[in-house]
Amino acid sequence: MTDAETTVGELSEGQILRGILDRLPPSDALVGPGDDAAVIAVPDGRVVATTDTLVHGPDFRLAWSSPFDLGFKSAAVNLADVAAMGARPLALLVALAMPDDTPVSFVRGFADGLAAACAELAPGCAVEGGDLTVSDTLTVAVTALGGLEGRAPVLRSGAREGDGVYVIGELGEAARGLEVLFERFTDAAGRPVVIGDDARRALGVSDARGLSRQLTPRPPIAEALRAAASGASAMMDISDGLALDATRMADASEVTIALDSATLGDEPARALGGGEDHGFLVAFAPDAEPLGRRIGTVRARAEAALLVDGVPWSGRAGWDPYRDWDAGRG
Repeated sequence: MTDAETTVGELSEGQILRGILDRLPPSDALVGPGDDAAVIAVPDGRVVATTDTLVHGPDFRLAWSSPFDLGFKSAAVNLADVAAMGARPLALLVALAMPDDTPVSFVRGFADGLAAACAELAPGCAVEGGDLTVSDTLTVAVTALGGLEGRAPVLRSGAREGDGVYVIGELGEAARGLEVLFERFTDAAGRPVVIGDDARRALGVSDARGLSRQLTPRPPIAEALRAAASGASAMMDISDGLALDATRMADASEVTIALDSATLGDEPARALGGGEDHGFLVAFAPDAEPLGRRIGTVRARAEAALLVDGVPWSGRAGWDPYRDWDAGRG
C-alpha cells in the first residue's frame, strides 16, 4: 500500500511521528525531538515566544493548499512574528490535529514544507518538537521561539512623533492571490476547487505571483533583523492588512500614523485592506538608518489613529476572523 493510500488512522502515533522526523534536518538543540520536551540554547538568556493556529476553513483550504504549501505557510507566519520583535528564530514546536482518514503522504509533504521554510527564511531554525492528535477538523498550531542576541525587543509601542514609517516587503500581493482563488478556483456554489497544473500555468504573471504569496508567504526575515540592528523604534508583522496593523501600532504607541497612498503602489486600497503579506511595518527615528520604503510619518496623537492622505481611514480595516469568516468549507 502506498503513502497516498495509507491513512494516519492505520498507523500508530510513533509511526506517524517517525515519518515526520525522517524528513526534517537533524536537530542542533541541546535536547531535540524525542524526549518529553526540547532544550534550546538561548545565548543572552531571553526567549521571544509566539504561537499561531491555522484551521481548515478560515485559514486555509485543502483544495487550494498542497501539504507542502501548508507546512511552509505554517512556519512562515510564525517566523515573521518572532522577527517582528527583532529576534532571530531558533525553534518551532508544531502540533498537528488530523482526521484519521488523512493520507500519510499529506503528513510527509507537510513536514517537507516546514523544513523548506526554515531553510529558506530562517537558516538555523528547526522543528524541535510538537504533538500529534486526531480531530474532525485539520488544525495546525505552531509555537516559535527566538533569541534577541543582546538587543532590546522592538515593540509595536515604540513609535514616536517625527519617526518615519516604512514597509519592508510587499503590500497587496497576498490579497491579490486570495482574489484569484475566489474568482477562478471556486465552483458555481462558491466551493473551492482544486488548482490544476494547467490552470496555474494559464495565470498571468501578476496573478501567479499573488497566488504564490498567498499560499507560501515569504516574510523578509533577514531584513527585519537588520532593521532591528539599525535602531528601529517600532516594528510589527503585517499579517491582517496595513490599515489594521498600522492602527494597532498607532494605538499601542499613542500616536497617529499618517500614510501617503502614492507610496503604496498602483492599488493602494488593496495594499491597505488586504492581509497576509507578512512584510514588516517599521518606524525609524529621523537619525536612524532606515530600511525599506517610506510610506508615512508618525504624528502626535490626534482623534484618528490612522490617516491616509490626511483623512481618517474609513475603508476596509483588514482581516478579522470573527467578522470575516463565512463558515464555508472546502
